[in-house]
Amino acid sequence: MKNVGTLYLVATPIGNLEDITLRALRVLGEVSLIAAEDTRTARKLLSHHGVSARVVSYNEHNMKRRTPELLRSLREGDVALVSEAGMPAISDPGYELVAAVIEAGHEVSPLPGASAVTAAVAASGLAAREFTFAGFLPRRSKARRELFQRLGEGPGAIVFFESPHRVRAALADLGAVLGERRIAVCRELTKLYEEIFRGTAAEALEYFVAPRGEFTVVVEGGSGERREVPEEELRAALRKLRAEGMSARDAAAQVAEETGMAKRRVYALSIEEGDGRPTKGSRAT
Repeated sequence: MKNVGTLYLVATPIGNLEDITLRALRVLGEVSLIAAEDTRTARKLLSHHGVSARVVSYNEHNMKRRTPELLRSLREGDVALVSEAGMPAISDPGYELVAAVIEAGHEVSPLPGASAVTAAVAASGLAAREFTFAGFLPRRSKARRELFQRLGEGPGAIVFFESPHRVRAALADLGAVLGERRIAVCRELTKLYEEIFRGTAAEALEYFVAPRGEFTVVVEGGSGERREVPEEELRAALRKLRAEGMSARDAAAQVAEETGMAKRRVYALSIEEGDGRPTKGSRAT
């Protein structure tokens, strides 16, 4: 038997307040409660469209305390969840509420609408019959490069979000790993200063000297084929790093990351190069 309330996941505008569906406005006006990632943004939207509703905050700082309260509200009526922009439960804490609501036996109903991801892919000019959405990138350069290396090997495009404070570092790592791969850098989509830059990561770095606003980046898909690096090329790279004082393990890790080759294979070569171990077929004296 269905419990009383339904949790509506309501997509809200990513910038332009007119980018909201008629159904979304109706539901927001009918539910008993709206849980919003940012109450100021939600109230601005509701006021713009003349919708009166009770709004409470639901974000990463209070979600553990707020979830039981929202479950109690669902026993009495319908509740809507909205994020700061776009579809809730995507790259925000909303998914934890959705899981809790499902476990409690309530229905969850999505109301589609504005999306920075699909808007950026559509406007990128890049082939994207398939793509991977990476959300917000890791903060550390090494983790970003590993992500680009892994996702860049497939044929699908890559889409990710980035803040103005880290977008240049992300572009630098992207260029270092994927080289001249074509990209589209979408800034402030649907807002007054919307801008879409198309080129390479290196060209984007030259263009966005002092970036401002929120960014959605689309990266061209790869060939889907991993380049097999010749053993002598791997050995040369390892010898160079070992000569600079790097340990066998660290040298192997760096070369494996840069080439995409298996770490175990590269580490075995690094041990041979650095420690003077005899290779298979040679005689130790």
